Amino acid sequence: MLNQVRQNRWQIIKRQGGTTLMEVLVSLLVLSVGMLGMAGVLTVSLRNNQSAYFRTQATTLSLDMFERLRANITSVEAGHFNNVTGAKTDTCFEPVGCTGAQMAKQDIFDWEAEVAAALPEGEAVVCLDSDGNDGTPDIELCDGTGRVYAIKIWWDDNRDGTANQRYVTTARVW
Repeated sequence: MLNQVRQNRWQIIKRQGGTTLMEVLVSLLVLSVGMLGMAGVLTVSLRNNQSAYFRTQATTLSLDMFERLRANITSVEAGHFNNVTGAKTDTCFEPVGCTGAQMAKQDIFDWEAEVAAALPEGEAVVCLDSDGNDGTPDIELCDGTGRVYAIKIWWDDNRDGTANQRYVTTARVW
């Protein structure tokens, strides 16, 4: 009888021989699918975090330009900041100084360099605009009317080579 019990036990063990291995494989499959899901969530989180960082940089840069406008209010009133191309002016850094128009061009030159350094494919314009919520990096759509300055900043948020995000700040400076 003892022999028969041993033989029955051996037969039961033989029938269950691959069950444990199969359970391990299934659990590894479930674990790997879970890890792939976590990697996807991490990727989306990093992308959104980077996008928020770029928007924060654009906000900071627009406030920097408004401070430059307030610091040179006579040039603002004369229209020297309106859709002007920045230019390096060495006399602005000498004791002799420079004119308000030259300082405006120097401010735009420095600020556009900061925008290009802080944002991928970063481009910007400062202009008088009655509707600040328009334009693209190629066509800024500044109408030059009114007393409201618009600071428009574009950058490539998804890194595909085209500036697809825009941040616009408008304010009446004087």
